[in-house]
Amino acid sequence: MALKILWSKRAEKKFNKIIEYLLEEWNEQITDAFVKKVFEFIDTLTEFPEIGIIENKEKAIRGFSIVKQISIFYHIEKHQIIILDFFDNRQSPKKKKF
Repeated sequence: MALKILWSKRAEKKFNKIIEYLLEEWNEQITDAFVKKVFEFIDTLTEFPEIGIIENKEKAIRGFSIVKQISIFYHIEKHQIIILDFFDNRQSPKKKKF
């Protein structure tokens, strides 16, 4: 059974900031490729929710590297998956907010 996907406000804001950055600094082709990878991962996630690595055992938060520079974090609850955040892997891991 495929799980429903919900996005947190933080994840929506970060995703939009990444898109803006890619459009300004790179080009539409790179931006489209990133967006495609994110949504392909989310499609896979609905069928295989435990694909990500456990990042925070107490809060049951999992993470997955979408591209070398960006990871996505999510939480599984009953029949839904909540996309929590996107993280630039070039930052200090201490800046992860969960």
